[in-house]
Amino acid sequence: MKISTPRWWYRRDRKYGVLPRLLLRPVSWIWAAATARRMARTVPHDPGVPIISIGNLTVGGSGKTPIALAILERLKARGVAAHALSRGYGGRLEGPVRVDPGAHTAEDVGDEPLMLAQVAPAWIARDRAAGADAAVASGAEALVLDDAHQNPTLTKTLSLIIVDGETRDDEWPFGDGAVFPSGPMREPLATGLARADAVVVLMPADLPTPDPELLALFGALPVLIARLEPAGPPPPGPLIGFAGIAKPWKVERSLKAAGCDLVDFAPFADHAAYAEGELRALAERAAVFDAGLVTTEKDWVRLPPDWRARVTAWPVRARFEDEAALDALLARTCGG
Repeated sequence: MKISTPRWWYRRDRKYGVLPRLLLRPVSWIWAAATARRMARTVPHDPGVPIISIGNLTVGGSGKTPIALAILERLKARGVAAHALSRGYGGRLEGPVRVDPGAHTAEDVGDEPLMLAQVAPAWIARDRAAGADAAVASGAEALVLDDAHQNPTLTKTLSLIIVDGETRDDEWPFGDGAVFPSGPMREPLATGLARADAVVVLMPADLPTPDPELLALFGALPVLIARLEPAGPPPPGPLIGFAGIAKPWKVERSLKAAGCDLVDFAPFADHAAYAEGELRALAERAAVFDAGLVTTEKDWVRLPPDWRARVTAWPVRARFEDEAALDALLARTCGG
């Protein structure tokens, strides 16, 4: 059973979620200690090629996959044969296996690897070292790891931390700084930043600049600004949206900001596996408003095949404001 992300996780004011924060705090201490022990005791494996880690410090919701896609595309443009490597969260296959979008489903390999495979060879492997070796044996000249900042099994050449730049309505990417499950953090902020080489602040398209208070947290680390922008306009006419990501309310906000005639929106848990009954209920709700259905690309790939023709995928892309700075970072990592 998947649980929806608590909205109070991302509130800095501790008046929100007072009781669960208090009750879950001891579990947070255990979680943080277990993460620190794993990081300290693991000897990383070096597969012999540059490794770029795309990670974050929170439990989902920062936009790692769009950034990974953008970096894979930049490396491809530089002539680097980069492969993506993921655990394949939500999929049944353990790997190592190369993702085939024509044969694999989200139930096989997870939703994110299917998206990554659209722009570059993508692999899933529960054992990341074995997955890295398989990719290198298949010709990978560099590896882009999706969601690997807290996974110490591989030697990383460049570690990027992706941070959600949304800071409106008392929303803060790190909440009050508490570690899961008392808050959204996978580990304490200072601990995670100490292993990072640079930070990417991913801004929504309708916020002009990052919060200076947020930028100050990163100290001397290089900071790149990227924006999530629609790859095209939302479909015309009235629409009912739905999303099963860590922060589904951000999809609702983005659709409205893009001019979508959104008559209703349904949030689901992160990586939700949509049941037939849930999808029928959405379709019936849409019929009431004579509306279509729209969702994210990540959600769309998890839909049963017969529902994909009935739901429109609304793709977004990450665009770096300073592409020269990104290219310089990649050049130092991969040569050239």
